[in-house]
Amino acid sequence: MTYALGALLLAASLSGVAIAQNVPLVLQRNGRTISLEPYAPNILRVTISIDRAAAAAAPGYGFVAKPSEQGWSYTRDAMGGEIFRSAKMVVRVAPGELANDQIPKRMPLDALNNQLRETYFGGPHEEGGPHDDALQVTTADGRTLLHMRTWTMAPERPDVAQADAGAKGYRVAATFDSPVNEHYYGLGQQQKGWMDLRDHEIRCWHDYGALGGENVCVPFMVSSLGYGLVWDNPSKTTIDLGFNGQNVWSSEVGNRISYFIIAGDSTDEIYQGYRLLTGVTHMLPKTVYGYIQSKAIYPTQAQVLAVANEYRQKNLPLGVMVVDFLNMTKQGNLDLDPARWPDPAAMNRQLHAMGVDTLLSVWPHFSKGTLFYDMLASKGWLVHTRDGQPDSGGFKAVIGPNIDTTNPEAAKWFWEKIRDRYIKPYGFDYLWLDETEPDIDPAKDVFWIGSGIRFYNVYPLFHTASVYEGFRRDFGDSRRVMILARAAYLGAQRNGTVFWSSDVVSTWDMLKRSIPAGLNFTATGLPYWDTDIAGFFSPVIPPDYHAAHTPMVDGSDVRGTIGNYEDYPELFVRWFEWGVFQPVMRVHGERNHNEMWSYGKQAEPILAKYLKLRYQLLPYTYSVAYRSYQTGAPYMRALFMDFPADPMVANIPDEYMYGPAFLVAPVTEQGATHRSVYLPAGCDWYNYWTHQRLHGGQTIEVNAPIDTLPLFVKAGSIVPLGPDDGSAGQMQKIVSVKVYPGADGNFSLFQDDGKTYAYEQGKYSLTKLIWDDAAHRLTHEGAPAWHGPDASVVTVIGGSVGVP
Repeated sequence: MTYALGALLLAASLSGVAIAQNVPLVLQRNGRTISLEPYAPNILRVTISIDRAAAAAAPGYGFVAKPSEQGWSYTRDAMGGEIFRSAKMVVRVAPGELANDQIPKRMPLDALNNQLRETYFGGPHEEGGPHDDALQVTTADGRTLLHMRTWTMAPERPDVAQADAGAKGYRVAATFDSPVNEHYYGLGQQQKGWMDLRDHEIRCWHDYGALGGENVCVPFMVSSLGYGLVWDNPSKTTIDLGFNGQNVWSSEVGNRISYFIIAGDSTDEIYQGYRLLTGVTHMLPKTVYGYIQSKAIYPTQAQVLAVANEYRQKNLPLGVMVVDFLNMTKQGNLDLDPARWPDPAAMNRQLHAMGVDTLLSVWPHFSKGTLFYDMLASKGWLVHTRDGQPDSGGFKAVIGPNIDTTNPEAAKWFWEKIRDRYIKPYGFDYLWLDETEPDIDPAKDVFWIGSGIRFYNVYPLFHTASVYEGFRRDFGDSRRVMILARAAYLGAQRNGTVFWSSDVVSTWDMLKRSIPAGLNFTATGLPYWDTDIAGFFSPVIPPDYHAAHTPMVDGSDVRGTIGNYEDYPELFVRWFEWGVFQPVMRVHGERNHNEMWSYGKQAEPILAKYLKLRYQLLPYTYSVAYRSYQTGAPYMRALFMDFPADPMVANIPDEYMYGPAFLVAPVTEQGATHRSVYLPAGCDWYNYWTHQRLHGGQTIEVNAPIDTLPLFVKAGSIVPLGPDDGSAGQMQKIVSVKVYPGADGNFSLFQDDGKTYAYEQGKYSLTKLIWDDAAHRLTHEGAPAWHGPDASVVTVIGGSVGVP
């Protein structure tokens, strides 16, 4: 075994040295290279390979941070193990030549058994390992965070090697301990109803047709033990969590093991580390935090205007209207069919005059015979097979292959065509980049950056970046970007993106599964996620169908919308109530009509109540969104994030925190008029609707008639409220501040122009609201947030406000 520690470490004493230069720490062990590279006192990259150059190479796609050795030191222990230390974590690499009694072994067999087995199953050991270069990470005070036991680099499967032609690759895997008390969250989107990912196999690759709904791979996992693990490999990756006391991360293609460990005393500290590594979550345009109206599809300009006008006539708030796909003359012409869209610029002017923005769907497909196909094919700018043929993936020829936006020239061209054909001439505000997996399986294809099987999961990062970076390049700080995308990858949150749960089926079962899917997605470090409210695809309804329980909303007056799906208005209402407390609220789906008034006279007033609540909460939502920009932490928060000391919250799939104040418990059972809610321990809670104060650490039965979403507020919370008139595009007036006593509290109210990136240069106002529970007094610091005496605005639930 030799050590390549650079000039500094070659001369290091065994007592330890502070590392000022010459990192990473690199160990050479009989053809194996182990590299430890710090990025912050609580962030370390581990890279291991039989290929020294691969171990020394930079991280893969998605990462923006630079290594930083500040605060780290190196020692070697008496046994020859390597110790890398900071104030936040200690990393120990076991000696390269372990003593026989330190090598992991199976239970012993007698000599004859071993001889017989050798005859039938023996032979040379597998080329790739496993290798016993164990690595343990602890906190500074010795508490174990994770322990890697072994790693492997084995030859690719023959079919993978064929698809990865031209590059020598390996199957790579690492095995970690999985203590029985450890729980796991994140890893993108799985729609099978899981909250705690322990005891599950996670198939981390984009799969539109996955059971339950689309899988989206973002290989970042958060552990209840106080660390995050970012797996740096974009090929298909399988993560087995908790089986036989182990976690196994295995990727189909790679030249190294590469992962980041982020230690944190809180989950928010872990998310700050993810933010440092992969980039910030920018603020969205403020209008987007209101309400987005869509259906599949509004096929004409006249229909879009008619719907927006109806909202205004009914005095219902509306932020964004959506122009969905199938809007071109042919797929890839990058135009709007003039027979259906005679004057898009005039349409947008009328909508803007109503305070309504537009979101335009632009697909990445280019069909043969269209305006740009020959040029794109000749330049190799379409995703293609190994023989250079554009891959349409078995879809109809009128759809065509995807543009390869991993190619920077193709990405620039794609943005410039969108800019010059939609944004500048017509005034569209935001872009919906659908099909961003890509939807054509790239496993046998070639991207500009390499084989599709090697870079299977990265397309959504590049595709959303093509538009975001183009926006920022051409419009600077003058207008915020909002991109709706169907898939994600490490770092995609920095592209002004909102992700959604894909084309799920409109059923009660899918409503139930969508909640933990969203909680794990946001736990991945991507705060902006939403659903097609009430689902996208209709199930096939038998002619003799009847709901399991008498529907709680009468839909007999809207049979033209719901057909024989008699409990669908009830499902829509329950999903809509939940939608108020999603990071972005957007209704969509394949239905004849899909507006607030489309689900019957009984449903409409309930929907209006919750739509107005969404707008009343905008000062609160916008402020917690700014907090996500600052920290990288989500504001749709699974309960493990805020109550780590309460073991009861480890696997609750249908409750969560919306910012620091609200506990949301959607109703997901048809016909239900009540549900059980667990109130986390360590604080008191208020029923939002009744103001009843309750102790935490108990499960209660909550009344939930059809017009009531079970909703609770944590004691010590301060909630600023605005008007319900839909004025999201301007700085809202603060009409009320509600204080929920029972603990000290504070809240930072953020306000700015809502349209530009000026906040990045400090152009905003911040008002810190402070509640002193013992004094029963609210004070505030910073920018004034309202006019007049505090008593005219502030309400203390269960009492009166103390005014200085």
